[in-house]
Amino acid sequence: MANHVINVERREDEGKGASRRLRRDGKVPAIVYGGELAPVSIQLDHEKLWLAQQNEWFYSSILDLSLNGDVQKVLLRDMQRHPYKQQIMHLDFQRVSDDEVLRAAVPLRFVNEAKSPAGKTAGVVIMHELTEVNVACLPKDLPEAIEVDLSDLAVGGVVHLSGLKLPTGVEIPALALGPDHDVAVVVAKHAQGEADEAPAAGEGEAK
Repeated sequence: MANHVINVERREDEGKGASRRLRRDGKVPAIVYGGELAPVSIQLDHEKLWLAQQNEWFYSSILDLSLNGDVQKVLLRDMQRHPYKQQIMHLDFQRVSDDEVLRAAVPLRFVNEAKSPAGKTAGVVIMHELTEVNVACLPKDLPEAIEVDLSDLAVGGVVHLSGLKLPTGVEIPALALGPDHDVAVVVAKHAQGEADEAPAAGEGEAK
């Protein structure tokens, strides 16, 4: 698992006025909480943060927050964006412990869709019912993404949560709740228009 280091600074001033001043200076207010330590207010450089948050790993990987060389392992828990500007307003980071199981949403990465029997069949729509999945694991086992290989997906085929190939040490808690929680991840079916136009059995045959 790659290390992703995010440099931060301690934030001394609190309140909405202080946060507005930070944003005008190209900084982003944030907070780090969790574990046995008290919450700490921090600030990040907006330009560097904007580049980092364009990567998939920023949302699902363990991040190393470095405050003058003091590194704490955290997971991004919330990001507030401006409603119309390209601006990040605030971040929440949660500390993680190496020996404590955590829960996190991990993106799904779909591969070989075009090579599948369904992908090669005209008029078939392959629908991604989920784009991420909630997992439980130790921090060292947290994947940046879970790959979903669709090379064998047939027309009418369905990939359920239980059909995902999970990395070692990773579980999907929802599957322990019973069959009703084994929801579809991918569905391959004929487009609705074509299905509606398909003649019923015997329809149109000469009498």
